[in-house]
Amino acid sequence: MKKIGLVGGTGPESTLMYYKELNTGIDEATGGKNMPEIAIESVNFRKAWEMVSGGQYQELADYLSEKVRNLATGGAEVISLTAVTMHMVFDAVEKNTGVSLVSIPQAVCKEAMKRGYKKVGLLGTMATMENDFMKKDMQRAGIQVIVPDKEDRELIAKRILEELELGIVKESTRQEFNTIIKNMQQALGIEAVVLGCTEIPLLLNDENCVLPCLDSVAIHIERLKELALDEVL
Repeated sequence: MKKIGLVGGTGPESTLMYYKELNTGIDEATGGKNMPEIAIESVNFRKAWEMVSGGQYQELADYLSEKVRNLATGGAEVISLTAVTMHMVFDAVEKNTGVSLVSIPQAVCKEAMKRGYKKVGLLGTMATMENDFMKKDMQRAGIQVIVPDKEDRELIAKRILEELELGIVKESTRQEFNTIIKNMQQALGIEAVVLGCTEIPLLLNDENCVLPCLDSVAIHIERLKELALDEVL
C-alpha cells in the first residue's frame, strides 16, 4: 500500500475528516487487514488564510510547497492538499516541487460527469466562488457551474470562516444555505450543488440538503483511497 501524505490544517476540522475516513475506509476495503500509513504536514491556518486574503499567492505556493516536499521526503507517494481554496496555487505547487498532487477539482469533475450533471451550483469560500480553479475542469467537460449572487456569496464565506472552520455547526446556518441553494435551483435550474469547501460537509449532506450534493471531501477521499490501494486490491 502506498503511504498517504496530507497537507492539513486548512482548516483543522477537515483534516480530522480526512484522517478518520481514510483509516476507516481502507480498513473496510481490505476486510480489516490493512490501515494506511498517513503523514500530515499541518500548516498555520491563520498564516495561510492571511496569504489568501492578501493576494500573496507566490508566498502561499512557496509555503505549501515546503510542506509537500517534507511529505515526499518522508516517503509519501499519494500526496494532496486538503482544502479546496488552497488549490488556487495547485499548479504552482506542482511546478515548484515536481510532485504530482491528487486534485480535488479533478476528482469532483469526474464524479459530476459520472452522474450526468449539466448544471451545478458551487458553494465555497469567496476565493473559490469568484475564481476559476474549482470550475475550469467541469466547464471544460461541458458542465455549467453557477455561483450564488454577491450578497449570498458574502454570507456563505462569512459562515465558513467564522463558524465551520472552527467546528461550529448551526441549524440556522444550514437553513440559510438551503434557502440559497433552493433559490438557485428555481431561478437558474441547477441540478446539484458542489460543496466546494472542505468544511461545508460538516453542515450539509445528501440527507439534509434540498439538492443532491457533490461532497468534495468524500469524493476526494475516495480517490485517495483508490490510489493508496492500487497495489493491494
